[in-house]
Order: sequence, then C-alpha cells, then structure tokens
Amino acid sequence: MKTGKIIIFTIMTLCSFSLLSAGAAASTPKESIKVTVDAVMDVISDSNLSKPGKKQERRRKIRELIQERFDLREMSKRSLARHWKKRTPEEADEFVRIFSDLLVASYIGKIEAYTDEKVTYDKEVIRGKGKYGIVSTTIISKKVDIPIDYKVIFRNGEWRVYDVVVEGVSFISTYRSQYNKIIVRESYAGLIKKMKTQLEKVNSL
Repeated sequence: MKTGKIIIFTIMTLCSFSLLSAGAAASTPKESIKVTVDAVMDVISDSNLSKPGKKQERRRKIRELIQERFDLREMSKRSLARHWKKRTPEEADEFVRIFSDLLVASYIGKIEAYTDEKVTYDKEVIRGKGKYGIVSTTIISKKVDIPIDYKVIFRNGEWRVYDVVVEGVSFISTYRSQYNKIIVRESYAGLIKKMKTQLEKVNSL
C-alpha cells in the first residue's frame, strides 16, 4: 500500500512538472516582448524616477530589463559578422562588454523620450521551424506613431531579442556596416578604440 502511494505521488509530481514546463515553453514571442517592454515603459513613466538626480537609477533599471530579454552575445556576433571568428576568447568577451553597453544606451536613447505614450503589440510571425520570430509593436504618441520590430530567437527555453528595427532601420545592420568599414579601413584595434571613446561620451551624458 505504501509503495502504491509512492508511485501515485511520483506520477502526480511528474505530471505537474510537465504541465509547468509546457506552460513556460508555451510563452509566445509577443507575450515575452510585452512583459519586457511594458516593464520598461513603467520605469520610464515612473514620476519618481523622473526627478532630478534619478536619471542613473532609471537607466540602471531599464538596463537590467533589457539584459534579461536581449541576447547580447548573439547581437554582438551578428554585428561583428565575419570578423567575429577571428577574435580570441578574450577579444570576444571584451567586444561583448563594450558593444552591450553601447547598444543598451542606444536603445534607451530611442525610447526614453516616451513617457505617457501607448504601446500596441500588433502581430507576431514565427518562422524557421519555430526557432525565430518577429514581434511588431508601435509606440503611439500624440504627434507620430513609431514602429518598432523585435527579432527574436528561441534559446534555452525562452524568446530572446537578437535585433531591434526602429522605423525600418535595423540596429544590427547599422552596426555591422559601420564596424566593417572601420575594420577594413583601419583595424579591429581601431574599432575597439573608437567604441571605447563613444562609450565614454555616452556615459558622460
């Protein structure tokens, strides 16, 4: 009898675990993006965080939310493109650190001006046998609507952003073009130097 109870308990536990796993995996790209973007907009519209002296705290909160949803290493690889394979592990790690700080600052700069605007989650498209997706959103302001598309990849059980397209302009494509020109014209070391200089300017704002 005792053995029977143990078997039943084990089966129920496994079933519960399967249901929880299925529920987590069932999260769609649109749902995943909505959770993050809504949280970011909540921080931006927080009147307390808009007070003088709260700028760094506000940006820190936004940065943490972005880092949770964005696959910054994947975005780094795509931005460096063919030049990524030539990097040593140390160089790759350094590039990811610098690039991540620049990208997050750029994203924050794009959306920080919007406070009371509404965000609509228009549609999602899943492709590549369920591995890739695109979530189309729109920031609706009083003067103009800003379309922002999030390209996502399903990795380690969750949807992660690997590119952001604002008004038709891809973050990754823009960086890739700029970085390739600098590396070809100068060198990889020259690119890193320019990125560090740019990061210093961004951090001083």
